[in-house]
Amino acid sequence: MLQFRTLVFSISAALTMVAPVHAGKLAIVIDDFGYRPQQENQVLALPNAVSVAVLPNAPHAREMATKAHNGGHEVLIHLPMAPISKQPLEKDTLRPDMSSDEIERIIRDAVGKVPYAVGLNNHMGSAMTSSLFGMQKVMQVLNHYNFYFLDSMTIGNSQSMRAAAGTNVKVIKRKVFLDDMQNEADIRMQFNRAVQLARRNGSAIAIGHPHPSTVRVLQQMIYNLPPDITLVRPSSLLNEPQVDTSTPNNTQPVQPTAPRNPFRGVKLCKPKQTPQPVYASRYFAVLGESITHSTLVQYLQLQWQGWDKKA
Repeated sequence: MLQFRTLVFSISAALTMVAPVHAGKLAIVIDDFGYRPQQENQVLALPNAVSVAVLPNAPHAREMATKAHNGGHEVLIHLPMAPISKQPLEKDTLRPDMSSDEIERIIRDAVGKVPYAVGLNNHMGSAMTSSLFGMQKVMQVLNHYNFYFLDSMTIGNSQSMRAAAGTNVKVIKRKVFLDDMQNEADIRMQFNRAVQLARRNGSAIAIGHPHPSTVRVLQQMIYNLPPDITLVRPSSLLNEPQVDTSTPNNTQPVQPTAPRNPFRGVKLCKPKQTPQPVYASRYFAVLGESITHSTLVQYLQLQWQGWDKKA
């Protein structure tokens, strides 16, 4: 009996050394694909568990989405959504005040421009994702396409999980931005933070961009992951437990107002004193004086006097 227990213990120890238990799953998504093929091709040379999010109106959107899919990478649509900050909006940016038909048109157009997409995440979007009414319209459309939604969490009180209630849309959340600071030391620190969160919580999603500094860090660190961390696609985390920490935001979207017409509703200033009457004799005297001293009359007078004739 003692020998049997010793044998079992030895086998268990050997298996632990050969195949360590994986404590955490790490998903990495690179946003803003479609503008910089040179850097993006370097991303596609990384393990195909690294996923990419393609801007539908980027000049190389279809090309890079197709190349990513053919390389085994998961493809998402990176759809512009309205931010809270005042800045120019990109073409087909989703806004909370849009109708369901307009949102459906924009997403349908994006699906046509980004082939092989299986999910969607937001580009900017703090104003849109914090609107329950706006995100409910988005989720209803995504339900039709059987897409999942990766919330970039550009605002803490995102309503994406609340909005997805009653649909089949699965929502997953970004935990770490890799390259808010575009220097390698900071990106490396954020990568290690994502690893720690994956180990502690069981999974984590990190989002980066195809900056040269980000690509260099990924080339170094992805191949040296700790043995208890597995690199996975975002879709493999759809059944992981998600915690919704948002509070309900039932504020109705504000309809955009037309610019004020400066020629309407202008009020006349009331004089402080009653204006004195102007008699006809005074009126014609002032008018005659003005005409006499006008440039045209003075010119005609000089012409009459022959000032331009040669002596």
